[in-house]
Amino acid sequence: MGTQPPDFAEFYRSSRDDCLRAVLISVGDQDTAQELVAEAFTRACASWRKVGRHPAPAAWVVRTALNANVSRWRRRRREVTVSDPRIVADRPASEQPADQPVDPTIMAALMRLPARQRQVVALRLVLDLDTAHTARVLGIAPNTVMAHMARAIAALRHDLVPERQQEIPS
Repeated sequence: MGTQPPDFAEFYRSSRDDCLRAVLISVGDQDTAQELVAEAFTRACASWRKVGRHPAPAAWVVRTALNANVSRWRRRRREVTVSDPRIVADRPASEQPADQPVDPTIMAALMRLPARQRQVVALRLVLDLDTAHTARVLGIAPNTVMAHMARAIAALRHDLVPERQQEIPS
């Protein structure tokens, strides 16, 4: 047989925070992200023999959490009016929870990105997946990942870097 997967408890401790940040960037609400990540880790634990052998188990958890979010949205879309996720991110800093895993200013800028760009940023920067693996997790082409990443970085730079710092000195 192949190598033994790492212990689930060790995996959970080492990847929980990164998975939460990646899902938070994608969904924009800390409470929802925590619920989704908890659900995904529960599924990972139940299927640990399979998930533990996955080339990137943290990416499996994030993808499972994002899929669970889509499923929740589909179940609830007829019951509840979908609110704009940017409302949560645009709260004044004084109203943000103290234990916010992502800086509120950065979170607000991320929430202005299209969903797919947020997912690419989360997987590439938070989980440190390469382009090919990010493409496989999201089910898109590697060139599409690179295009989304480039657009996201340009938009974030525009939102977060003052104009005078964006200019190239002559």
